[in-house]
Amino acid sequence: MLSQSTIDIVKSTAPLIAEAGPSMTAYFYDRMFKHHPELKDVFNLTHQDTGRQREALFNAVYGYAANIDNIEVLLPVVEKIAQKHTSFNITAKQYDIVGTHLLATIDELMNPGQEVLDAWAEAYGLLATIFINREEEIYQQTEQEIGGWRGTREFKVIDKKEESNVITSFVFEPVDGQPVVGYKPGQYIGIYLNSDKLDNQEIRQYSLSDAPNGQTYRISVKREDNGVASNYLHEEVQIGDCIELAPPAGDFFFATEANKPVALISAGVGLTPMLSILESIKHTHTASIHWLHATDNNERHAFKEHLLNCVQQQDNLTQQVWYKEEQGLMALSQCNDSINWLETEFYLCGPIEFMQSIAKQLIALQTPEENIHYECFGPHKVL
Repeated sequence: MLSQSTIDIVKSTAPLIAEAGPSMTAYFYDRMFKHHPELKDVFNLTHQDTGRQREALFNAVYGYAANIDNIEVLLPVVEKIAQKHTSFNITAKQYDIVGTHLLATIDELMNPGQEVLDAWAEAYGLLATIFINREEEIYQQTEQEIGGWRGTREFKVIDKKEESNVITSFVFEPVDGQPVVGYKPGQYIGIYLNSDKLDNQEIRQYSLSDAPNGQTYRISVKREDNGVASNYLHEEVQIGDCIELAPPAGDFFFATEANKPVALISAGVGLTPMLSILESIKHTHTASIHWLHATDNNERHAFKEHLLNCVQQQDNLTQQVWYKEEQGLMALSQCNDSINWLETEFYLCGPIEFMQSIAKQLIALQTPEENIHYECFGPHKVL
């Protein structure tokens, strides 16, 4: 446990962190990459360029400083980050590197004195230990399960299918011919891309888009305009190619009783974890299932025929789709009266602005906040 002196000092410096803003974490990343360029093979540099990763780290650092006397409230955030870290195969040594450059950043930007630096060193050490221990638990649990492994494992692409004019699915089968560990619908896998055509190793997490089957994994990837990894997958990766994968992970997954109504709400490629959920529950969920999806137009509507078939085959499944170019943004007021806004569990995935809009609409419809679950692609943001 932390000493009271450390707690007091770290909490007192929280306003300084807030004042520095994401510029502090920008300085930190620049400093760390200068001394450890090999970490560019781990971090998503696109998120660095957009500022999303820097903002996420700033929020995490400030949140820790502001709540250091009540770490319990941070445990959900710890779990989210720990799950993501295992798909990057983060090690204890890398925590040492981050700690060194975080303390150096505080020293060089704020010059707070040795007492403050010592307090932050103690506080960071505790947080790093919490993460390292939780991540080791996840590593061990995964490798001990049937079909599980630790680190990365070689898979072959056995199918590549265009689902819309921007989304393509890839199916992976393990080269060793052994089973693959299961996952909770809504989780993702880590994919490691290495090629002479890439400046660095690119590691990405993509939601699994099918029900677990013990033999293969499927992801469905949107080609982003400036997406290094997504464009490489679409243009370069072909059936027969081999790629390293990390095991499934993630703290977003379906966890609703079969007799409780659910709504799966998505926009664009955000339908991928929702599709995994639907495929996993469609034959066992006894209550109503509502599929609500928004996309730009018909050409961008992935899995359209598949969803139509599902609706035709399932009496408890309904579907409503919004094409932005024809109907505008998704408006829950346009849904039929079959949705019980108070009792239904809602699962959301899509662009941040979309999910913020949907969450606001749900709250206005008196949906309890605990019934709203969501997944952010990339660094997490609170709706």
